Amino acid sequence: MGKDEILKTLLASVSDKVDKRPGSFAYDTLAPVAEQVADLLQEIETAKKERIIDNLSGDELTERVRERTGLTRKSATYAVGVVTLTGTGTIHVGDLFETEGEIQFEATETKNIVNTGAVNVRAVEAGSKGNIPAETITLFPVTLAGFTSVSNAAPTQDGFDEETDEDLIERYYERIRTPATSGNRAHYLNWAKEVPGVGGARVFPIWNGPNTVKVIVIDSDKKPASNAIVNAVQQYLDPGMTGLGDGQAPAGAVVTASSALAKVINVSFTLSLTPGYTLSQATGNITDSLTDFLKQIAFTENIVSYARIGQSILSSEGVADYSNLTINGGNVNIAISNTEVAVLGTVTISV
Repeated sequence: MGKDEILKTLLASVSDKVDKRPGSFAYDTLAPVAEQVADLLQEIETAKKERIIDNLSGDELTERVRERTGLTRKSATYAVGVVTLTGTGTIHVGDLFETEGEIQFEATETKNIVNTGAVNVRAVEAGSKGNIPAETITLFPVTLAGFTSVSNAAPTQDGFDEETDEDLIERYYERIRTPATSGNRAHYLNWAKEVPGVGGARVFPIWNGPNTVKVIVIDSDKKPASNAIVNAVQQYLDPGMTGLGDGQAPAGAVVTASSALAKVINVSFTLSLTPGYTLSQATGNITDSLTDFLKQIAFTENIVSYARIGQSILSSEGVADYSNLTINGGNVNIAISNTEVAVLGTVTISV
């Protein structure tokens, strides 16, 4: 209710025998009251909205979730990898290497190298931008005496952006809807998802006899987790798989952390392009759409639907129609086991 409507209501409660026109005593007395009441009602409405987690974002969401559940937003992580150097000399912690796109990496170890050698590196900036392809770290932003070239034989990995509002809200509701107590299944699920880089988990009690628990995880990109992430989960839950209670898991529970296996989804079809789009543009959009779909169903559904793959293709910009769709060589749903996660493989398109 706005100020004018409130003032109208207040004036209506005053006898008609009294002058209520603007400038009158009654009007000038009640107008400030109406304004104060309007402000108060606005504050009440704002407070009511803030009680609903879905209405919050950013730092306000982070703080409210922490107050209510103890959950904290997962920070961005730094991509890591290995570079191979040619030359003779010493690499020190903090020495820099760079891509042509000016993404920098720093050495995380001091190492003497003769002729050639490998050095562990970490992205200078946290986030997914640090995940770069093989053979792209090729520059020295600052000359390193004795070295003539650098390259990374494998892609860098495990750089993840800060947890999004949507993912934090999802964890919030999961926490309050599945109470975690005394090391129950929900407790292990919540613990695993607290580890940076973990984007999903499944828990298998007594998987190898009494007092054993297996926790299978995927990363924040909804793909099989790296060894580093798996080791972090293991360390957080039950260091060394001893069952001694040195981690979050209660004493007596022997926990085994592992990664989900990749179920590769290869897609092939004939495409009719929308006028104005190139095959390259449409292919990029289709790949993004299929990747997003597989992320949505990761660890939540146990089939890759043939129909929904088709829907993802058809909803991509640049696609007028498609035909002859096959998934992994067939035209049926693909089953995904509880220990697998579907990841996009090849996308073969003919026109």
